[in-house]
This record gives sequence, structure tokens and C-alpha cells, in this order.
Amino acid sequence: MLLKEKIHQACRQILLEKINALQQNLQELHQSAANETKSTAGDKHETALAMLQIEQENKRKQLKELQVQQAAFNKIDPAHVSVEILNGALVETDKGYFFISVALGKIILDALTVYALSPTSPLGQKLRGLRAGNMAEVNGAVYSILSVS
Repeated sequence: MLLKEKIHQACRQILLEKINALQQNLQELHQSAANETKSTAGDKHETALAMLQIEQENKRKQLKELQVQQAAFNKIDPAHVSVEILNGALVETDKGYFFISVALGKIILDALTVYALSPTSPLGQKLRGLRAGNMAEVNGAVYSILSVS
């Protein structure tokens, strides 16, 4: 399996784990809210229930955002090789490897550090359309592009 395919698979797994964790958290919050409604009425219990509902709403928003990221990620073909940096490209620079896909941050795979970043991030936007041999500057840091796959 090629490095890019391994990175793609690792990112897919991370997204799935995050979604599953949020869904589990939402179930637990739902159960807590159900138990809270069974408690005796009063200001203290109404406040606790309101806090649980706010937390549930926040978790739902996070889950929806992750599902949107997952849908965008699922459109990436890890077998596609391009000479210029587009969504789905694995970019080797003098400062490390970057997988232009979704914002998952640092991933360590086979003792290699890869940063999964969104194409809409500042660095992702600067790299877009560049090729091996080009340079990009973000926040005073200059990235020399060594290869694109």
C-alpha cells in the first residue's frame, strides 16, 4: 500500500472514531437528561436539565460538522496522482508532509509525521495549485515543495 493510501486510511479511521465518540457522548447526555426529568422538580433540576440540553446542542453541531468533513473526505480518491497541489494531494516539503484533505492535525504513521490540513486553511490556500520546485510563504515560514502525489 502506498504512503498516500495509508494516510488516507488513517484519516478515514480518525474521522470515524471522532464521529462514534460524539454519537456515544450524545447518547449518554440523552440518558442523563432522561434521568434528570425523573428527578423531583425544582430550580436546581431545571438548571441541570437546561445545561444538559445546551451541551447536547453543542455536541450535535460538532457531529454535523464532522459529518460534513467526512462527506468531503469521502470524495478524495487516494489513488489519484496530480502534479499540482489540489484537494487530496500528499505534499512533501522541506518542513514535512502535508495531506490536503480535512483538518485533523498531526498524524504519526510508520514513524512519519504527516499533517492533515484543510484546503481552506491558510497553508492549504497558499499551496493550492503549486508544483514541486515551487515555494509558499505563510506567517513568515517559507515552504519549499519537494514532491506532490
